[in-house]
Amino acid sequence: MSDGLSSAERLRYSRHILIPAVGEAGQMKLKNASVLLIGTGALGSPSALYLAAAGVGRLGLVDADVVDASNLQRQILHGESWVGKPKHESAVARLREVNPLVEIEVHPIRFTPENAMEIAAGYDIIVDGSDNFPTRFLTNDTAFFQKKPLVYGAIHRFEGQAGVFAPHLGGPCYRCLLPNMPPAGSVPSCQEAGVLGVLPGIIGSIQAMEALKIILGIGTVPLGKLTCYDSLASTFRSIKLNRDPQCRLCGDSPEITGVSNAETTASASCDFTSEHMESITTLELRTLLNNNFQGILLDVREPDEYATAHIEGSRLIPLQTLPGQLDSLPKDQEILIHCKSGRRSARAVELLLENGFTNVKNVDGGIDAWLAEN
Repeated sequence: MSDGLSSAERLRYSRHILIPAVGEAGQMKLKNASVLLIGTGALGSPSALYLAAAGVGRLGLVDADVVDASNLQRQILHGESWVGKPKHESAVARLREVNPLVEIEVHPIRFTPENAMEIAAGYDIIVDGSDNFPTRFLTNDTAFFQKKPLVYGAIHRFEGQAGVFAPHLGGPCYRCLLPNMPPAGSVPSCQEAGVLGVLPGIIGSIQAMEALKIILGIGTVPLGKLTCYDSLASTFRSIKLNRDPQCRLCGDSPEITGVSNAETTASASCDFTSEHMESITTLELRTLLNNNFQGILLDVREPDEYATAHIEGSRLIPLQTLPGQLDSLPKDQEILIHCKSGRRSARAVELLLENGFTNVKNVDGGIDAWLAEN
């Protein structure tokens, strides 16, 4: 633990020190604090930048991904020159430019049940910038067992949410909000649904703010409160979230005893396959359509996706509404199902098979593959 601020630090953080609720004592709290960021992508980028700029003494970065050109529209830690290179290297280079006084530790591996407890043990707070449900459950469970605050964030197209889960401080955990893993393919990922680039900047900045408040001991920690932002309506609203006595993790009779469980060990991949699921390629689909296909080509994307691009002759039934429209589909015809990349359509195939349909196939690669061939 450091004994005081250097002259360089007093100059750098002078606008913090001027705030009575922060002052030099508060800046020392920041200097002696540590935060673990799960992911350096859309949410992790603004969170890391502001935590580093604020002078949080030690930041841990967990990311095994590489920078892709499609990341640059929202992942502001990374730039064009880093495309194809490891994200953790790009993040370190940028954060050291922002604040060379901050210590940065990198964990260039996936956050898994096998390493989560060890990685998180050395940090005071966990900031979740993950983009899949298994990792969100894992960060939650890890924070619970180590009694560390978890600063949560999530984004989708034009909407986002943020909050703090900390049962050891009297609040609920993430499982009180989402008790079980959503069915595979039922919730589109950002890769499938998209996200407006500035949105994660707003939600990630809120996450950084909550982490700073916890470190400084100022303001009110939003335990049991989820902040939801609708960018199109320019509105913020708060949802009250109570601890669930039946929660399998933090409830009165917990069933989960470790970070390795059904939710945390589920696949984080966008792929969803089944051994009894048949599929065809988009080239095979094109041949069928060119030869007077008599079956049904079902598109299970959202209406706005369909309006942007669709295959001529396809029928739109979004995945979320499909269970209520099964009676409108004939069981005596072949049904080919596609979505954007194949994940939602695979779930739709499973749904039809479970309900007595027998001649159903998934279109591998979805409309992405279809368009790529043109």
